[in-house]
Amino acid sequence: MAKYVPTELGTRSIPRLLFQYALPAIIAMTAASLYNIVDSIFIGHIGPDGTWGNSDGMAISGLALTFPLMNISIALGAMVGVGASTVISVRLGQKEYETAQHVLGNTVILNILLGTIFTIICLAFLDPILILFGASEATLPYARDYMTIILLGNVISHSYFGLNAVLRSAGHPQKAMYCTILTVAVNAVLDPIFIFVLRMGIQGAAIATILSQLISLIWQFKLLNNKDELLHLHRGIYGLKPVIIRQIIAVGMSPFLMNLCACLVVLLINKGMKEYGGDPAIAAYGIVNRVVFLFIMMVMGLNQGMQPIVGYNWGAKQNDRVWHTLRLTIICAEVVVITGFMMGEFCPHVLTHLFTDNDVITIMSDHGFRIDVLVFPLVGIQMVIGNFFQSIGHAGKSIFQSLTRQMLFLIPFLIILPPHMGLDGVWYSIPLSDLCSFFVSIGMLWWLVRKVNRDEAHRLAK
Repeated sequence: MAKYVPTELGTRSIPRLLFQYALPAIIAMTAASLYNIVDSIFIGHIGPDGTWGNSDGMAISGLALTFPLMNISIALGAMVGVGASTVISVRLGQKEYETAQHVLGNTVILNILLGTIFTIICLAFLDPILILFGASEATLPYARDYMTIILLGNVISHSYFGLNAVLRSAGHPQKAMYCTILTVAVNAVLDPIFIFVLRMGIQGAAIATILSQLISLIWQFKLLNNKDELLHLHRGIYGLKPVIIRQIIAVGMSPFLMNLCACLVVLLINKGMKEYGGDPAIAAYGIVNRVVFLFIMMVMGLNQGMQPIVGYNWGAKQNDRVWHTLRLTIICAEVVVITGFMMGEFCPHVLTHLFTDNDVITIMSDHGFRIDVLVFPLVGIQMVIGNFFQSIGHAGKSIFQSLTRQMLFLIPFLIILPPHMGLDGVWYSIPLSDLCSFFVSIGMLWWLVRKVNRDEAHRLAK
């Protein structure tokens, strides 16, 4: 029997491996988050006359109202993108190259179909949907103007996110990262031109978003049209196959449901903000959410780097390397979230002034920041543990942790606390749910460690 020779995942230094695998993912995730932040910064400074400064905060409040609807769109895109990239990876590993090609073709068609259907339905009922999400007479025009453009370009957005996931699964993670960075850079250049130079206001921000995605999408098509690549676009792969569609949806259902839950949560938060603080409170939450999400995305990048290292060593039963990777990832995640905690607690005004010059919104945002990040150092640990379970093949436990935070803790807190605490009740619901989720995660990890140690002791005793 040939001697088993492990790959670098089983032998190389853990710190070097984590740096090697996590850095591209962190850059890509940070770039994706900055993409949204850039939009928010420029929109936050749109005045009533469409010029820079003297903002009444209604534009950024209108933008915040669109988050739940955009989350639903992202949920559909994630279902196709994540599902397709996973199926392609498996088929390539099984050397079923023709099937992988058909998955690519079906991904293109599915993105077009779902994007078009979503656009038609949402445009037909856009005002009622935005009012349901908390729009007022003052913020509805901004939210409507922004979402109309975004929805008209929804097919482009779906295709861009879907093909980026396919690029990663086809062995081009760096090119996928470059596509994301290109989108951010182009959006940052186009935003001020369309918003202030061409005087298009919040519609200009939406046009800049779609154009930046279109430019990256064209590059993605160019990359995937390379006939020298094993996986490439060509005739005969675009006919929809029910078996492939079922596989894509089955794998992609998990991220779809998680994004859908996130949509419900943001909807409830916006409802509470409007009821107890009005439109300025919605704008404040939009600002806080954008900044906090930047740090969350960095931790997600770390988790993506951890995943293959943990997965390989767990399968190879090299438990010492598994725990070493977990500990190191938690330490790195803590550096990220503690930085966010320090900024949110001690200098939130520096961050809020990037988004608005409105005094009322600034005060609300500063106050909200300090509450939102109260237990932020624990969030990093909880996120890493959740991804750790996914990395070792316990996807159900990972999904359970995510849904527990949103459905079991956050939603009840959002229902119970605000009637007694007002606006603070909405804000405090967030760190309280994070705290509860942290204890659930620690309990699940403790149970796993005990089980692994017990199994190891039994093995050695034989």
